[in-house]
Amino acid sequence: MITYLFTNPLLFIFWAAALLIGITIHEFAHAWTADRLGDPTGKIEGRETLNPLAHLDPIGTALILFTGFGWGKPVPFDPFNLKDVKKDSALISLAGPVSSLLLAILAALLIRISTTIFIPSIIISFLYAVVQLNVMLGIFNLIPVHPLDGGKVLIGLLPDNISDDVDRFLHQYGIIILLFLFFFPLGSTSYISMIISPIINSIFSLLLPGFSMV
Repeated sequence: MITYLFTNPLLFIFWAAALLIGITIHEFAHAWTADRLGDPTGKIEGRETLNPLAHLDPIGTALILFTGFGWGKPVPFDPFNLKDVKKDSALISLAGPVSSLLLAILAALLIRISTTIFIPSIIISFLYAVVQLNVMLGIFNLIPVHPLDGGKVLIGLLPDNISDDVDRFLHQYGIIILLFLFFFPLGSTSYISMIISPIINSIFSLLLPGFSMV
């Protein structure tokens, strides 16, 4: 993505804007869902907002710029405020990726109806970036490893007799697993790309048949 700054500055602007929107909606969804489930921690800390500055994480944002995969600033929540800690924690975590994919679907629908109503080509280009980035953001964050959303989603799905052990393991080794997936290549590509790129490409092709990923 960062290469667009030098090869296609306008496309870089589209991607940067799509990144701000995508991360903001993603993290807002976490805070909003937590508040609805009884925990106002995110709201109290100013995270139930559509202000992008409240949600940007320096490392996660930089990774998106350089690799296409990343995350926003984690939304805090207090499990003691939740009625069902395991289930509700999973729902709060799932809300982020779901919101990313819903945003991608909405943008894709606008692109598809542009065949029947006039939408300026510059808007279409921006919407294309919104679709691509939010599909990537949603699927990447569903990887079942802490600190990504998929870690808590996985714990919420596991039987009680093993969920605590898996939770401790992922908290202890999640970052190491992510670094391994990112930086240890399998041939000319990373493990992370090998795992999720086919899923991302399939969803993108389903949303926008005939379009190809940048």
